[in-house]
Amino acid sequence: MSKLTHFNDQGTAHMVDIAKKAITHRIAIAGGSISMQHETLHLIKEKNHKKGDVLGIAQTAGIMAAKKTSELIPLCHPLSLTHINIELNIDENTNTIYCECRAETEGKTGVEMEALTSVQVALLTIYDMCKAVDRGMVISNIKLLKKTGGKSGDWVRR
Repeated sequence: MSKLTHFNDQGTAHMVDIAKKAITHRIAIAGGSISMQHETLHLIKEKNHKKGDVLGIAQTAGIMAAKKTSELIPLCHPLSLTHINIELNIDENTNTIYCECRAETEGKTGVEMEALTSVQVALLTIYDMCKAVDRGMVISNIKLLKKTGGKSGDWVRR
């Protein structure tokens, strides 16, 4: 089994040294979902929510979150992101909104944390904007779907 990289030999937390790592094109895709009452989904879909365009605001929040990830996760390196794309898809059969974020960079470390943070915050924004009408919403299945680049190579969830 591999060892945890965020601890030194004395067991103290530290930021991983990436100085000698190669700069590569890195991509991470993360996803998750929020389920809700049918009426809540209808408000969002029809853009009848009194707070405005819920999905548009959630996309913006997700982009902002990706840019702030290193400020939220203590040992995460600050990255120069080259691209963030957030897709929000409505499934009326299950009253669910699926969120997927694709994050990209040219760098020495991956963008998995940025993609995961982006999905979380986009879904939390939907919750925040709709909690007055539906406190029973459930955010779930936040996960890394794919990553490419770097020394460890490509990984795809199966």
